[in-house]
Amino acid sequence: MKCPFCGDLDNKVIDSRLSGAGEVTRRRRECESCARRYTTYERVEEILPLIIKKDDRREPFDRVKILGGLRRAVEKRPISAEALERFVDTIERELNESGEKEVTSSFIGEKVMQHLRDLDQVAYVRFASVYRSFKDIHEFMDELSHLLKKPGDPR
Repeated sequence: MKCPFCGDLDNKVIDSRLSGAGEVTRRRRECESCARRYTTYERVEEILPLIIKKDDRREPFDRVKILGGLRRAVEKRPISAEALERFVDTIERELNESGEKEVTSSFIGEKVMQHLRDLDQVAYVRFASVYRSFKDIHEFMDELSHLLKKPGDPR
């Protein structure tokens, strides 16, 4: 592991711990050259499906893109970075368990919206307004009215 401070490759692991649900290993390391300490995270590399974009391009799944969109949606909301990481872990796990080799970007967007609706409704509306590209205030209000409906409410 390359030291982020001096770039040297020689280091020693001081401490290892499982974090979260045991899916990530957190390691404290010490560089043998500059003696500075840093943390690394290790996770199993899973084969995730390719994402089919709207223009039919294919690209690998990128958790950083989802995290970026989520961070914008939850800005100034009481949601921790760990909660967002768990959120994306859930999306990744569902994709992996689906067994599909390719999925559409809209499938991912809908999955994100399903989970975001349960996590934080304000963030859900923010994400939906960008993701669904509402053309006018009426479309936005329709989405809000669906959000406000309670299960079994005939409104």
